[in-house]
Amino acid sequence: MAGEPTPHDLLTNSAVGVFVSLRKINPAGVLQGRRLKSGAINLYWRYTFNGKTDRVLVGQYDPSRPPRSLEPSAGRYSIAAAERAAQDLAAVHSANKANGGYKAALEREAEERRRQQEVLQRQQEAADRAAHYRLDNLLSAYCTHLEGLGRTAFRDAKSMFRLHVTDAWPALAELPAAAITEEHVAQMLHRLFESKKGRTANKLRAYLRAAYEVARRSRTDPKTMKTFAAFGIRHNPVTEVASDPASNLSAKDPLSADELRTYWKQVQSAPGFEGAVLRLHLLTGGQRIEQLVKLKTEDVGTATITLLDGKGRPGKPARRHPLPLLPAAAEALKLIAPKGSYAISTDGGETHLAATTLSKWAKERAGDKIPRFKAKRLRSGIETLLSSAGISKDTRGRLQSHGVGGVQDASYDGHDYLPQKLMALETLYRLLQDSPGTQKPKRETRARRPT
Repeated sequence: MAGEPTPHDLLTNSAVGVFVSLRKINPAGVLQGRRLKSGAINLYWRYTFNGKTDRVLVGQYDPSRPPRSLEPSAGRYSIAAAERAAQDLAAVHSANKANGGYKAALEREAEERRRQQEVLQRQQEAADRAAHYRLDNLLSAYCTHLEGLGRTAFRDAKSMFRLHVTDAWPALAELPAAAITEEHVAQMLHRLFESKKGRTANKLRAYLRAAYEVARRSRTDPKTMKTFAAFGIRHNPVTEVASDPASNLSAKDPLSADELRTYWKQVQSAPGFEGAVLRLHLLTGGQRIEQLVKLKTEDVGTATITLLDGKGRPGKPARRHPLPLLPAAAEALKLIAPKGSYAISTDGGETHLAATTLSKWAKERAGDKIPRFKAKRLRSGIETLLSSAGISKDTRGRLQSHGVGGVQDASYDGHDYLPQKLMALETLYRLLQDSPGTQKPKRETRARRPT
């Protein structure tokens, strides 16, 4: 009808704060506008549902937009564009009348966005976990854990993991640690068995099993929870993978009694620090070299020394291993002159003598007098010699700190067995003094405590 005001006229002539109805919206509601104090005009879709009126902001009116334009620009609308947007809102309302109308649909849409966001967040967390909590990171954390416990095995474990997991199986190493299966472990070990490296395969299996076991138990162990719980290990995949017992059979190759006596003659009069260290090693029963060289000065007494034995104790601190000193061993220790932190040291106790250095000195002293000599043969040779002299298996184990990790020893038996150890060392010293072929073993009969 001629002279009827346009929506633009209605908006520009309206009072501030008053809602002005502009056009009906199909299928429901009406398009309204409202002038603000700033002079800007907002456009709304107003509708009524279940007796209640509500308004939904469409956007800001822009009189400079082409009147027939149907798309907004930067949130600013022509009347035609606002009408089209209001129709879309009305269509949503009409389609959802049975389920609460537009407002309920809006809430459901917001809830769906929230759920989708949660899904995306979980997926991102899973991706982050996969990136950080990988197998190689678990193995690295386990090596750090061993080092923190003072376990020298961390070096061997680190080398084993690098050579036979991360370098050999990079794709497996990058998988989440919790995704590793028994088949993956068997695959890694199979290659070693195929290469005739059964002993290495068994060692790798043992280290992998220990790493996973620490991580599995971390959920209830406050000491390791912070480091390992986030890996999410609930099952140890290594447990079900078989080892090869035959590959664990070591070539004992102990030194014979005559070879031990020959070695003793070579080190008995060896001069200086080197000779004293070799005598101390032999006369304390062939202790593990890596443990002996780490003897702390604070653990040296007048009649005893105490080593720290961490072998065979995954996840636990080292066991204290006291040893009595024969007079000849005590004299050797005086020549070593312990001071500083480490008793057996060439730099005043700041660092300890390297285990490889002691082994090299022993090999040099044996020279060509003992075929195939290796320092590790001293340990098995001493146990064999003591066994032939009637020293019991238990006493030999106490002396060389092996086979004493059972529940009874760990939880109930607090005896230090120094008398038995001293008796075994006295037997060893006597047998070393004998001439080849002349000694007759004596049975174990007494045990007295060192004074």
